Amino acid sequence: MNVLHALSLLAAIAFVPLDDRPVSAQLPVLLGRIAGVTVTTPPRSKLGNYLQPGDADGIVDWLTARSNDPNAGAYVVSSDMLAYGGLVASRVPGPSYADALQRLAILQTVRHRRPDAWIVAFGTVMRLAPTGVPAGTPYFAAYPEWQALQKYANLHDPLLPSEEATAAVLRASLNPATFDAYLATRLRNLDVDRHLIAMRASGTLDRLALGQDDAGPVGLHVAEVGLLQREAAAIAIGPVPAIEPGADELGMALLAGAIARDARWTPRVQVRYSRPGGDAFVDPLEFAPISVAIDGLIALCGGRLVDSDPDIVLAVRVPQTSGAQDDAFASAMLADSASGRSVALADLGFFDSYASQAGFANRVLTSGLAARLDAYASWNTNANTVGTALAEAVAAGSGRRMHTYDSLAHRTFTFMRFVDDYAYHDDVRPQLNAWLDQRGIADHTLLTPADAALVASRNRALLWNRAAAILEQLDPGYHIAAIDISLPWRRTFETEVDVGIAPNL
Repeated sequence: MNVLHALSLLAAIAFVPLDDRPVSAQLPVLLGRIAGVTVTTPPRSKLGNYLQPGDADGIVDWLTARSNDPNAGAYVVSSDMLAYGGLVASRVPGPSYADALQRLAILQTVRHRRPDAWIVAFGTVMRLAPTGVPAGTPYFAAYPEWQALQKYANLHDPLLPSEEATAAVLRASLNPATFDAYLATRLRNLDVDRHLIAMRASGTLDRLALGQDDAGPVGLHVAEVGLLQREAAAIAIGPVPAIEPGADELGMALLAGAIARDARWTPRVQVRYSRPGGDAFVDPLEFAPISVAIDGLIALCGGRLVDSDPDIVLAVRVPQTSGAQDDAFASAMLADSASGRSVALADLGFFDSYASQAGFANRVLTSGLAARLDAYASWNTNANTVGTALAEAVAAGSGRRMHTYDSLAHRTFTFMRFVDDYAYHDDVRPQLNAWLDQRGIADHTLLTPADAALVASRNRALLWNRAAAILEQLDPGYHIAAIDISLPWRRTFETEVDVGIAPNL
């Protein structure tokens, strides 16, 4: 395929993110740059910020305009943003079921106007706990009510006899109106997810993914997931809706799948765990063994799971990996890279300790292995980590096949992952939390504007130095041309790094 022909195949992707966090809004756009595909998003002002919902009706208007754009060949849409105003907004009372359906109807308009476009949506099954915020915050179920709701929701449904006394105590500690509103919100979201499955069955959507947001194998969500799985399985045409653990990574995975579709490529992905039995590990925030989410993410990224001759080796480092197993794992990645295979490293060592994750990240950086990886991630949950790493590798492979690959964008993405997943979470974030604790601020979930400004300043100073050192290890022929470091949600849970790197002259 020549370059001109490849360019003629490309179309822009209209992308509605889950919220305005980097993982939701920034990284998907960067994936497009790696592949040479334009990803357009609504203005950031429409996406809300943390406890402030996004402008869902403004998102409808944006999609209406995009439905008339002949350059948009695919639409990847967060149903939570469209229906409620984002992930956090989906966990609280607010828009009614009727409001949500009225907004989701724009997807039918897009289908009518663009019958040949690829239209996919991703939503969530509501997590068990509302968003945790400090006591006294004027927000739904602030501490300690959110904690009581979380404990109640994590009980069996129906209750075990041994749980009945605990459930009674928890219910008594809650305002009845708050408890009823929580259950009503779960029911609203379940009905919206069922409506999305019906939209997939009708052909309005070409693909649908529903991720179970932060919930283990026991709780109120189990019956909901079971019902959704049964209704999804009844669909007779095309890909059955995916219902699996995860949330934040779904946008990236489906976007990568849209890019691979543009490239007319079905990536062959082989999963290699760092120790025997690694596939059976259960993430505490997921309702199934990690292999369930991993297999599902491969499909969402447009790939196919294989046992041999892969295009991409997804190397998954799981907890309880011994030193000898780490040695063999690193050696295998080097061998795969030397043979010309794309290697995506998803390090779940943080389930053991951040020290374990940091040690292995330092190892791959100092050994030169990091520079040979096609992707790296090591943050939050199994699904978040794997979805990020796999999407990066698929975007890079798609761009190479279309001859639109952007090496600088790819280097930048990988650099940002090491700065964020490794330097921030393993080193800088613990320092920031310790500093807040010393000042008597034990709850870091929502800082005052004044405290947030002080923490953001310390974060910039600490992370800038770590970023420069990492780039010297990862890409010694490049330097930081510009960098902006912030705390996007007035909490220490995540940072945002906007960086430009350039070759040394």
